[in-house]
This record gives sequence, C-alpha cells and structure tokens, in this order.
Amino acid sequence: MLSLLKIKHATLSRILPRTLATPSKLVSLPSRIRHHGDQARVLEGGSSVRSVHTQPAYEGHIPLTWFENAFLAVGSAIMSLVDPRRGDMIAALGETTAGPSLPRLREQMLGSPEGRRVLKDRPRVNSSTIDMDKLAQYPEGSFGRAYVTWLERCGVTPDTREPVHYIDDPELAYVMQRYRECHDFYHCICNLPVNVESELALKYFEFANLGLPMTGIAALFGPLRLTPQKRDRLFSEFVPWALKCGSSATSLITVYWEKRWDQNVEELKKELGIWDPPEARWSKPLSEAKALAEKRGQAVEPAPTAAS
Repeated sequence: MLSLLKIKHATLSRILPRTLATPSKLVSLPSRIRHHGDQARVLEGGSSVRSVHTQPAYEGHIPLTWFENAFLAVGSAIMSLVDPRRGDMIAALGETTAGPSLPRLREQMLGSPEGRRVLKDRPRVNSSTIDMDKLAQYPEGSFGRAYVTWLERCGVTPDTREPVHYIDDPELAYVMQRYRECHDFYHCICNLPVNVESELALKYFEFANLGLPMTGIAALFGPLRLTPQKRDRLFSEFVPWALKCGSSATSLITVYWEKRWDQNVEELKKELGIWDPPEARWSKPLSEAKALAEKRGQAVEPAPTAAS
C-alpha cells in the first residue's frame, strides 16, 4: 500500500502545481488502512471512506481515495480556470467530478443497439485507427468527408485526447474515453469551430445532451474569459440553441460514428435531431478546407460506398 501511495503522490505532484500538491497536503490522507487481499479499505474515524484497488484495473489506471479524488477535483478545477490550455487538468476534472453521470450514460448506451455495439467493440478515435486519407475520398456531403474537412478547417488532429486515469470501473472509463474522443464529432455535426465561444456553446450543448458535470462547470465559469460583446452573443444566441437542441437530440454517446462515414451529413443531423447553431466565427474559409480535404484524398483509392 505504501508503494501505491508513493505512485499517487508522484502522479498528483506531476499533474498539479507545487502550490496545490505539496507533500504536506498529501501526507494528510486518512490515517488507518486495513488490507483485504488485493484491496485496501481506507478508514477515518472508524467509518469506511472508499475501497481502493491496490492493483490498477486497466492500463493507466490510478486508483484514488475519496480524499485524493476531492483534492484532485478542486485542484484541477482551479488550474482549468487559470489556464484552459491545460488539457490534462480538464481531463482530470471531468473524471473526478463524473459521479453518477457515467453509469447513466452507460445505461443509455446499453438501451440502444448502436450503443451496445460501441460498448462491445470499444473503438478508439485517433489517426492510427481512422484512415483520414480514405475518409477524404468519401463523397461530398457525407459525414466522413465533412469530418476530414472540419479537421482541415480547424487545423486539429484526433490525437490530442488525454487517456482516462481516475475512473475505477474499466467500462465506465471507456465511456469517458469515448466521450472525450468523440468531442470533435460533436463539433463537426454541430458545425462549430474551435474557439472559446464555440467551445462554450458546445459545452452547453453537451451538458444538456449528456449531463456530464464537467461540461456544466465549464459552461458556468468559461464565459468569464469572454469579452462583454462575445459573452452577450453567447447567452443571447448560442446558449438558447445549445440547451434546446442538446436536450431534444438523441444522446450522442450512443452513436457509432465510425459506422456513419458514408451517411449524408444532413440526413444524419435530421436523424439525431440536430440543427445548425447561429453562424460561428471560423479562422479558415470553408472553400479552402474543402480543397485541402480533396487534395488529401487524391493519393488513395476511392472509399467504399457503404460503411464497414
């Protein structure tokens, strides 16, 4: 158990600034620990706090006590507000505040044939699992082509998502990973770029659609970073769209996006109950992004006509 605490100490110290993760604060963990096989039950004042697996449940898993989880949640929330570019802090905040939202999302997936297949297959979204050049060969108007065009227009890749560390149940950890890796699909299907106001609009949409606490926290405090003019437009135009559209649309966590590449994107939006938000501010013209996507697909064979 001592070695486990050392690993946690090193991890928290690496992720959080020294002002938030000092040895003195980590030493104040619950005092009494009773071992039960491969688990340790942490006790404080004679009452059970949390059952902690001393062995990771999956690759990259870092078990936390309730105290450590709360400490990391507060620290990551502060750092996410101070520096929104800290993807590791935003990821930690999402995991440590998820609570009962992940079991609820899993139930939604289990209640959908498409969602059940996602849970069974556990697909991952990155440049190693998805051939972007082949997607660029899909017909204009298809979801696959729209996704590649969106990536080109925003200048991003699907390889920037943090792995899950702090969720104990492996299947729930995958649900969180799936949400995280499908975030760009949500951008694409909602026709939103990557900038502060559009990210906040999507966070409101995700909170209404998925109910993850982290999205609500971002939606609540994120607008403080906007100028008064942008904040006024966010609340007058984007938030009403996000709440209405997000709450009425199909739960996006249940969609097997990789099986929808060849589907017409407008038909897909209609099926999911999604309509476009107010016109957003893009950094690159759509025509330029389409040209880049077309050029990307010229060197490969034509894409299949049906989803595989």
